Amino acid sequence: MTPDQRPNVLLICTDQQRFSALGAYGNDEIETPNLDRLAAQGVLFENCYVQNPVCAPSRASLMTGRYVHSHGLWANGVGLPSSERLFSRDLADAGYDCGLVGKFHLSACFGGRLEKRHDDGFRVFRWAHDPYPGSSENEYHRWLRAVRPDLLDGEVDYDSLPTEVHYSRWIGDQTIDFLTRSRQRDKPFFFVANFFDPHHGFGAPEEYLKRYQAERLSRPVTTAGELTGKPPIQTEASHESYAGKARGYTSYSAEELQDVKAAYYAMVSLVDDEVGRILDALDRQGLAENTLVIFTSDHGEMLGDHQLMLKGPMMYEQAVRVPLLLRWPGGGLPAGRRCPELVQWIDVAATILAATGLSPQPRAQGESLLPLALGEGSGRGWALSEYRNSGQPYDSAVHLTMVRRDRWKLVVQHGSPATARDRTGELYDLATDPDELRNLWDDPAHRDIRTDLQEFLLDVLVATEDRSQVREGPW
Repeated sequence: MTPDQRPNVLLICTDQQRFSALGAYGNDEIETPNLDRLAAQGVLFENCYVQNPVCAPSRASLMTGRYVHSHGLWANGVGLPSSERLFSRDLADAGYDCGLVGKFHLSACFGGRLEKRHDDGFRVFRWAHDPYPGSSENEYHRWLRAVRPDLLDGEVDYDSLPTEVHYSRWIGDQTIDFLTRSRQRDKPFFFVANFFDPHHGFGAPEEYLKRYQAERLSRPVTTAGELTGKPPIQTEASHESYAGKARGYTSYSAEELQDVKAAYYAMVSLVDDEVGRILDALDRQGLAENTLVIFTSDHGEMLGDHQLMLKGPMMYEQAVRVPLLLRWPGGGLPAGRRCPELVQWIDVAATILAATGLSPQPRAQGESLLPLALGEGSGRGWALSEYRNSGQPYDSAVHLTMVRRDRWKLVVQHGSPATARDRTGELYDLATDPDELRNLWDDPAHRDIRTDLQEFLLDVLVATEDRSQVREGPW
């Protein structure tokens, strides 16, 4: 592949958008015409799993192409070791003009602090962890101070700012600026647009809230007494989210839950409009044909399903399954293809490197998705996600490991010596129980499949150990 043939890459990532918050995934309540258009023009992966259900560990897996137990960023507030290499560095070294706007979260950002910068290869780095006032290095706050300083004084609901000054609009504007003005036109580009929405708090500009009538939206997916058959940590989280740092499901009225869903959908629709503006800019610049556009999210949101809110020590589909769309007309990706195979977030880096003609990273553990997108191959057939007290810390620690294989999902809640909590878990047959309402962990009739999956999980963990260190001889 010659330099002038190499594709551009535009990676668009949201924060906390579960797979079902998209019309193309079968949700007829939500308005996402631009993302649905992207799906219709490209390839949709129906079963993409992130490596952790909270932000930083998952994002580290995206950027390194490695599992959580390999890259070492095991929880929010933990820094990615400097020995880990980001695939963006490979692209920059190969002559790509690399840029990023918005969130990154590969180091601690607590209290608004500027996160430690890695050797990431980004020439353009317009970092803004979130829309809330904090670090003076937050580019969005700097911009807002210049155009609307009055909004930085007093009590302001930054989630619900008018569209023209909203964080999501700023992400769209900055991305369009890169595409139309500030990119180096003699090079192919790699650009990351990291939206913060639909992350909580649950708010959006008034014009977007008006699109949804909360009382007409579907109710949370659960059954009476559901959590009595689930690990006790879920009852704990149902009462208090984030280890007591946020409201739990039980503190919401039925009406409030519907209002939250409406606001969540409104945030997604705002992002969708910004994606539409970005795609239109690609068209106007004549870049669409030879640009690989990827849309995805770092993890999901429970949104009241299973009597849970937000994210944390849970491995339901709503928490760990995310949208993944790929469009690349010049690369031969078919329009309207849907891939049911199990894929993972670590595969995104491998896919981008393969599309740009670069060799896989020596320590990476992902697989290129291009063969699946083209209708070739069958994939690995399983997915792994790990939670190591990764969100707000619980005392005692909560450690979960999930493996999805075929129709089955196994979630092990680890016990001693990993933690003082009791060992327990979940087992779901997603063919007969796609909503994960019936936990088969203690069902005698499913003891054999549980044992088989637990043994398979041990094999997966061995298979995904980091053995990249070169063996120089037999001894």
